[in-house]
Amino acid sequence: MTAHHQTFHVAVVGGGLVGKCAALALAQHGLRIALIAQPAAPRPADALFDARIYALSASSQALLERLRIWQALDHDRLSPVYDMRVFGDAQAELHFSAFQAAVPQLAWIAESSLIEHSLDAALRFQPQVSWFDTRAQGLDVKVDAAMLALANGTVIEADLIVGADGAHSWVRAQIGAEVTRRDYRQTGVVANFKASKPHGETAYQWFTDDREIIALLPLPGSCVSLVWSARTDHARELVALAPAQLAATVERATHGQLGELECVGTAHGFPLSLQRVDRLVAPRVALVGDAAHLIHPLAGQGMNLGLRDVASLADVLSKKEPFRDLGDPVLLRRYERSRREDIGALALATDGLQRLFSFPGFFARTARNAGMSLVGAQPLVKRWLVSAALG
Repeated sequence: MTAHHQTFHVAVVGGGLVGKCAALALAQHGLRIALIAQPAAPRPADALFDARIYALSASSQALLERLRIWQALDHDRLSPVYDMRVFGDAQAELHFSAFQAAVPQLAWIAESSLIEHSLDAALRFQPQVSWFDTRAQGLDVKVDAAMLALANGTVIEADLIVGADGAHSWVRAQIGAEVTRRDYRQTGVVANFKASKPHGETAYQWFTDDREIIALLPLPGSCVSLVWSARTDHARELVALAPAQLAATVERATHGQLGELECVGTAHGFPLSLQRVDRLVAPRVALVGDAAHLIHPLAGQGMNLGLRDVASLADVLSKKEPFRDLGDPVLLRRYERSRREDIGALALATDGLQRLFSFPGFFARTARNAGMSLVGAQPLVKRWLVSAALG
């Protein structure tokens, strides 16, 4: 065997949070892992916080704890969410409380780079992981192994290929999986602000009259993170605003809920769409994260869904019968079955909410706000919604 031909149990293609968690989770089960990924980019020196913020559910926290990543994070840069207040476009309001739901917190707000840098450090100390900072460019699946050709000339032989390479997944394209895409014609605008009023560890969400969705998530201290799901033309205008103008616009749109806002860092936009994939597995290949599904960010559940993919795949592979290899179709179908319901339910819920609040007209607005008020009056329904969001 040449130096350019290397053998592993699993090759993970994709180096975002989900791919790196997959590599670490499988390595901790004693498997030899090839990780084809780039290290995390450093946070811009002039930014107080990352532009990319995640609301991590209890299931994501549990996975990061098992990977010993959670314990390594700088907890001064994490913010718990104890309450969530959701406002309709005609006075209706929903309030979710960790206290009422009898959970320690509804979510943790964390920066992408904070988690990714901890993952990078852990992966470099994990002897079971070999890191290839290059890209995959050829996949050949044989009966007894999959061959992955890398751009640097290395050929990796593995029992299983895990595609964690995002919404435009190269791995998914290689297996010919069919993607159904619904473009929301919206762009998510993200930016961070200092607020003059305390956020009280509360996440806020507004469904606006012009059928857009604005969320302010608590960050440590007096800072908040904006996620504004705006029509794409409006989003372009928002991103182009000077920092002071953007702060004033967000202040007005959120009815001064957190007082005066001061922009810290730069605003960014990313297109929003729903993507469904006809299968999560193929011979010797499994998809996780955005390669497997893409949902609207209005519930902040996309990353949590991807991390549950990782937990499920690691669980299925760790319980395999001794006579099966890691690419056995029976194992991969078990993984796919274990994920279908969770992915389908969340895609349906987020897409349904987005559609519900995008209907114009008086009657549609009256009906959805009446529905919100009805849910708000049902403690059992609210508790079920919280437990579903916690994963």
